[in-house]
This record gives sequence, C-alpha cells and structure tokens, in this order.
Amino acid sequence: MKRIRCAALAGSILLAGAAGAAAELRLCNQSFEVLNVALAEPGEGQAFLTRGWWRVAPNQCATLQRESLGSRYYYVFATDVFGNDVLAGSIPMCVAPRRFEISGQQDCLLRGYLDARFAEIDTGMQSSWTIFVTPRPN
Repeated sequence: MKRIRCAALAGSILLAGAAGAAAELRLCNQSFEVLNVALAEPGEGQAFLTRGWWRVAPNQCATLQRESLGSRYYYVFATDVFGNDVLAGSIPMCVAPRRFEISGQQDCLLRGYLDARFAEIDTGMQSSWTIFVTPRPN
C-alpha cells in the first residue's frame, strides 16, 4: 500500500488573480489512487454532519462544498477503491458503504453505520480551501 500525505493550502492563494472565483472546499487528488472521499463538518449545536462519497480520480479535483466555508475546521476521510484508508486521522465519525448523509458522530455501529477516523483540516477561517492528497516518497 502506498503511503499518502495530505497537505492543505489556502484556496485564497490558489485563486489569487481569478476574477469572480467561487468560495468552496475542494480536494485535489495528486496520488496514483482513485479516492473515495467523505467530508464531516460541524452541524447544529454539537452534532457533526458527515457526507460521502465523492470519487476522485488521480490528477482530478472534486468540490466537496460549493458555498463559502463557515467553520475553521473540516474533517476528511478517504479510501482507495479496495477500501484501504488513504487519508485518515484520529477523529471518529460515521460513514456508510453507499452515498450517505449522517447527523452525529456517536454510536456509529449501534446506529447501523461504519466507524471511520477523519483527518482534521484547519482552514484558518478562509472562505475557500483546497486539500491536496499527494503520494509520499518511499
């Protein structure tokens, strides 16, 4: 299994000079794997909302959220097409095998969902952000 590293770069830097660029959260896959990506974001009160899946081919990008970012922290999880974790962290959230939208992160297994560990992405309160997933050197 190839190791993958995640590097985030402020979308405002990437979009500098682009007139009328839309605020959004994007993930760009610079690895050699097809990625299945899930996103979690703060919801109402203490609850989190997790959504997935976006399929992102190598050297492609996907827009995970089309509106201006309203939170400093977002959480991302990605697997390869074989279900191996490619981008994971330490924050437990719920996912499902097929397209999903889940409110709350507690008792995933008891509620019929799968448990996944999401990586925390600090957007620095920017209105746009791009996450890059790149292969690690061996």
